[in-house]
Amino acid sequence: MKNESEDKRQYTMKDSEITKRLLLYAKPYISSFVLVFVIMIISVVLGLLGPYLIGRSMDIINSTDINLNDLYLVLSVFGISIVLGSVANYSQTIKLQKIGQSIIFNIREEVFTHLEYHDIDYLHSTPTGALVTRVTSDTNTLNEMYTSVIVSVFKNVLMIIGIVIAMLLLNKKLTLYVLTVIPFIVLFSFIFRRFSRKAYREVRANLSKVNAFLAEHLSGMKIIQIFNQEKAKFAEFDERNTKLKKSYYKQILIYGIYRPTMYLLYMTATIIVYYYGGISVIEGVVSLGVLISFQHYIGRFFEPIQQLAEQFNILQSAFASSERIFSILDSQPTISDTENAVELTDMSGEIEFRNVWFAYIDEEWILKDVSFKVKAKESVAFVGATGAGKTTILALITRNYDIQKGQILIDGIEIKNIKKNHLRTYIGQMLQDVFMFSGTIESNIKLRNDEISDQKMIQACKYVNANHFIEKLDNQYQEIVRERGNNFSTGQRQLLSFARTIVHDPKVMILDEATSNIDTETEQLIQQSLQKMMAIGTMLIVAHRLSTIQHVDKIIVLHKGEIIEQGTHQELLKNKKHYHSLYILQYQKKE
Repeated sequence: MKNESEDKRQYTMKDSEITKRLLLYAKPYISSFVLVFVIMIISVVLGLLGPYLIGRSMDIINSTDINLNDLYLVLSVFGISIVLGSVANYSQTIKLQKIGQSIIFNIREEVFTHLEYHDIDYLHSTPTGALVTRVTSDTNTLNEMYTSVIVSVFKNVLMIIGIVIAMLLLNKKLTLYVLTVIPFIVLFSFIFRRFSRKAYREVRANLSKVNAFLAEHLSGMKIIQIFNQEKAKFAEFDERNTKLKKSYYKQILIYGIYRPTMYLLYMTATIIVYYYGGISVIEGVVSLGVLISFQHYIGRFFEPIQQLAEQFNILQSAFASSERIFSILDSQPTISDTENAVELTDMSGEIEFRNVWFAYIDEEWILKDVSFKVKAKESVAFVGATGAGKTTILALITRNYDIQKGQILIDGIEIKNIKKNHLRTYIGQMLQDVFMFSGTIESNIKLRNDEISDQKMIQACKYVNANHFIEKLDNQYQEIVRERGNNFSTGQRQLLSFARTIVHDPKVMILDEATSNIDTETEQLIQQSLQKMMAIGTMLIVAHRLSTIQHVDKIIVLHKGEIIEQGTHQELLKNKKHYHSLYILQYQKKE
């Protein structure tokens, strides 16, 4: 429902609202824009001189008493105006490109930063490809608006006004004939605007769907190939790709109708000038030079109109992209710091759940009245069937989600009253699916934190037994890590995640099924590492292999979101209840 409402808002934003927000990004560069406008005015004035000078030179040539000095003077001024106009256009273009790139740089950073601090729920519910499209493709579309539209629109409007004034000064009657086509230009432009905006929205939406599909299925290509689903997935991609192609065709068709229509009006105006101007020349009312000047002015009159059509095309695309970008920026995280949230200077690691109720959707409770306490530096394991709420408890401690009822306390402080960033600084997570960034082993362990020394990194790797395989690599700690760490085994990635956690000095360590997909030899190394890590700080473990948690201080057994047992491994075995049954079942499977 959340995404649907955002999409609805995205498609109902007013042009005035979008324009106002886009101009705010240009505000820091106002002095640069002023300079560009000055250059633009010079360029417009020099551009208006051309047709007049051409007509003037033609009158000199056509006169019975030709004065070559006058001709040389006119041609010299014409040549100088061309050179100065070219320099002005070059300066304007370079300056605009620099401004545009700076603005887009700022927008990209703002969107990425906003996503960095957004809720996990939002990031999981929005396709990755759609987010990538908005941060890259949509922001790039805005670049064209800042570099090709904002200033150029004013330039073209000034050019049109200047041309009309120049023509009026030359001959009012001919000018009025030319202006009869203006109502038709306005009418067709209005119709074009209405249809092109809708077409651009469809293009951006379909492009986002294609990118989302690609991002998901390229990541899961191994599964597609294993289950021989290439043809089925190609059919799905073909359906989305076809929709994108059709939306592009629709956009091209609309623009393809508009541009020839403008050309038709241009030719109509040219015929009007030649017809009435030709009669006036024959009658001796208007000179040939004036007629030629008019012909050039008409060409230049429709040139900015054509450019305005193209710029309007870019503007529609930019507005469609802006709506999508603002839909992200306007979506606020539901997990936020309270006004009185405190910053922790240190953490002992004591954790307490008091009558906690939690549901991901409405009142479909995942946790029901859960209460327990973990002392500082105590090791606690959560066991139970899939869906019992084990992983949910860990996610609540890091405030990936907020509870609906009850309290969660860290060192006696309610978790909602601790700033998220400070809370997570003291928590280290080691998950079943270890995520590795492209880079090196060193960059993945340090996470580019310059405060962590090489010596500390190496000590952490030795502490968790990761040094055994790292030192056998050709480049050791500088070994390249490919995307998602696919050039390392699951066990090796897990040991690297242990080292990454230890090197950042956590007070609370979370292991979510970190030993479920590894071989026996690596499991022994990890077991040794876990024994050492338990002495560092509070440790919370979710494990399906009960053999890995026999030495923890406390085991909490969950069933359908409720705690049904808790105690040490030996105590729970003596009770001969749910935990005992799970242990016997696993032991028999192992045998």
